[in-house]
Amino acid sequence: MPEVPESLISQPAVVLVEGDEDKRFFGALVKRLNLDTFQFFAVGGKAKFAGWLRAIKSSPGFATVRHLIVIRDADEDPKAAFQSIRTALINAGLPAPERPLASTGDTRPVVTIAILPGGDRPGKLEDLCLESVNQDPAFSCLDEYFKCLESCLPPEEFPQDLSKAKVHAFLASRREPDLRLGEAAEKGYWPLDSESFTSIKELLRKIGEQL
Repeated sequence: MPEVPESLISQPAVVLVEGDEDKRFFGALVKRLNLDTFQFFAVGGKAKFAGWLRAIKSSPGFATVRHLIVIRDADEDPKAAFQSIRTALINAGLPAPERPLASTGDTRPVVTIAILPGGDRPGKLEDLCLESVNQDPAFSCLDEYFKCLESCLPPEEFPQDLSKAKVHAFLASRREPDLRLGEAAEKGYWPLDSESFTSIKELLRKIGEQL
C-alpha cells in the first residue's frame, strides 16, 4: 500500500488521478481556472486506486482534507469504472457517491467521482483532448493517416489504443512535437477553454468555491 506522509497533504481538496500526465493536465486546468486549493496525486494506474484510497484514509494529514475527488477513465464501460471506484471507497471506509459528478453529504471529506469523458460515454481523457481540437486544421489529417496505417499494417501491428495514438499524432503537428498529453496542456496545446472540458471544469469550480 502506498504511503502518503502527512507533510504531503497540503491542500483542502485532494484529487486522485491515474497517472503523471493526468496530474499535469489537471494541474494546468486548475491553474487556468485560478484555483489554488487542489492537490493532485497520480496513483500509477487504475488498478491502484483502492490501495491509494486506503493509504489516504490512514494518513495523519487526511484530517485536514475537506473534499476528495477521484478521476479515472471510463475505458470501455463507464458504469463499471464508476462502480470500481465506488467499491474501493466503501472498502476504504470512505463515503461513496451514488452517481458520477454527485457529491456525498456534509461529513468530511465530501467525496466526488468523475469518470471521463463523461455522460456515460466510453473513452478517456485523451478523447476529451481530441474533441477539443476537432476544428484544428491538423485534426482533419488524423483520420486519413490512421486509415492509411490500417490499410498497410497487419492487424497485430496497428495501435491497440487509437485515442492515445491519435493524441501523439496530433501533438506531432505542433511546434514542439515530442510533448506528452500533460506537458501539452501546460504548453497551451489543448484549448482548455473548450466546451469539451465544461463538465469537469464546472465540477472543479464548484468544489473550489466551497473551500
